[in-house]
Amino acid sequence: MSVNEGVKSLLIDSFAAPMFATNCWVLAPSAGSECVVIDPGMPDVSSQLDEILQRHNLKPVAIIATHGHLDHTFSIQPIADGYSIPAYIHSEDRAFLAAPEKLHGEEFVATLSGMKFVEPAQVRELRNGDLIDLVGLSFKAIHAPGHTRGSLMFEVSDEVLISGDVLFAGSIGRTDLPTGSAKDMEETLRKKVVPLSDHLQVLPGHGPETSMAYEKKNNPYLKSLVGRY
Repeated sequence: MSVNEGVKSLLIDSFAAPMFATNCWVLAPSAGSECVVIDPGMPDVSSQLDEILQRHNLKPVAIIATHGHLDHTFSIQPIADGYSIPAYIHSEDRAFLAAPEKLHGEEFVATLSGMKFVEPAQVRELRNGDLIDLVGLSFKAIHAPGHTRGSLMFEVSDEVLISGDVLFAGSIGRTDLPTGSAKDMEETLRKKVVPLSDHLQVLPGHGPETSMAYEKKNNPYLKSLVGRY
């Protein structure tokens, strides 16, 4: 669990989902306001989310998925439909909300036997460069393929980067699952990640928070690219 109010006026809270320790982020302008939920994982994390909402007196108005892997999307449908709010996802990964088995390896797919998945009632597709204004914050969608074809990062009000499974502290996301591509990931790192401002705080899909400045200096996948382009 982390609570961060050091990024100007942003309230940032999170918890790691029980399976795969996926970070579910909650962003709001302040306590007692509306909020955005990012990547609610698996199994159903509604109760963990409710704890954060009650603690800060927050009301969710949207869910954002950084990509279509089930450890980031498992709880989208119950939460989105429970609050009657929309879910945002890149157009390339939307189909996997209802068919997540197509985006995973055989071993993981076997664990899904007998489970049925459906989209939430409200789904809104995103593409590169889309700007969505939610709860007084600006979310800029950055298409960042490599981990999946529809992976997204989000720059939030020039303060925070939600990096999903593209960029981690000291590492990057795997590229060996369906629609993943090492070539696409290298291009994403070179064209989309390295040019980002150093001051951005990075909220990844797994692991601890970091910053763009730190990653450019210390992440082996970025160090070789900085200054070359």
